[in-house]
Amino acid sequence: MAAPVSLLLEFGGGAELLFDGIKRHQVTLPNQSNPWDIRQLLVWIRDNLLKERPELFIQGDTVRPGILVLVNDADWELMGELDYQLQDKDNIVFISTLHGG
Repeated sequence: MAAPVSLLLEFGGGAELLFDGIKRHQVTLPNQSNPWDIRQLLVWIRDNLLKERPELFIQGDTVRPGILVLVNDADWELMGELDYQLQDKDNIVFISTLHGG
């Protein structure tokens, strides 16, 4: 069984507005039979943190185009994207690059 995982989740570039304007969330993901990955984290975020308009953050089983995801300051595309297995103390950052004009 996978142990609980403590993460720092950060939201910026306007994405924080979907989370009651709170930019930093220290969270602990519960035990589960398989290791946590970002795909499962997105479901957890949707169910536990997201306060409004999920369509502006999630599209299908991934983040919406225009949201940059960093894992410990590295582009998630270099880390395996949705399949990256989360490690205790990881810092996951979501930055919206879409802005109104």
